[in-house]
Amino acid sequence: MILAAIASPSKRLLSSSAFSLARPFHISAMSSQEQDGPVTSSIRNTLTELLQPQSLEIINDSSKHAHHSAMRGVSSKETHFRVNVVSEAFAGKSTMQRHRLIYGALSKDFEAGLHALSLNTKTPAEIAKASEA
Repeated sequence: MILAAIASPSKRLLSSSAFSLARPFHISAMSSQEQDGPVTSSIRNTLTELLQPQSLEIINDSSKHAHHSAMRGVSSKETHFRVNVVSEAFAGKSTMQRHRLIYGALSKDFEAGLHALSLNTKTPAEIAKASEA
C-alpha cells in the first residue's frame, strides 16, 4: 500500500512512499494543468469538487498500457491513472466505500473511455499516524 509523504516548509514528515506531495493542502498532477488532457482535467475537477482534498495527485499511466490488446484502436491517450488523494471526506469510510465514492463520481469518465484507476485514499489523520510510525 502506498502511503503519502507530506512536506511542510518547516519540517518533512515521511512514511513509506512512492510519491510525495510538495506541501499540505496541495493539489497537483504530474504535468502542469495547461498540458492536461480532458480526462485528467475532468478527474481533477470532479474530485476537487466532491472531496475538497488536502492533496490530490493524478498520474497518467496510459502509456504503460497502450500495448494491451484491449487498448488497440483506442485513440485516447488518457485511459489509465493512479490517483493519490488525502481528504477529510474519507473519515469513517472503509477503503471499499472510498473507492466506490470515487468510481461513482467518475462514472461519466468511464463511459467516455477511462479504463482503469489505481486509487490511494487516505484521511489527514491516517497520513499523520503513518508518519509517526
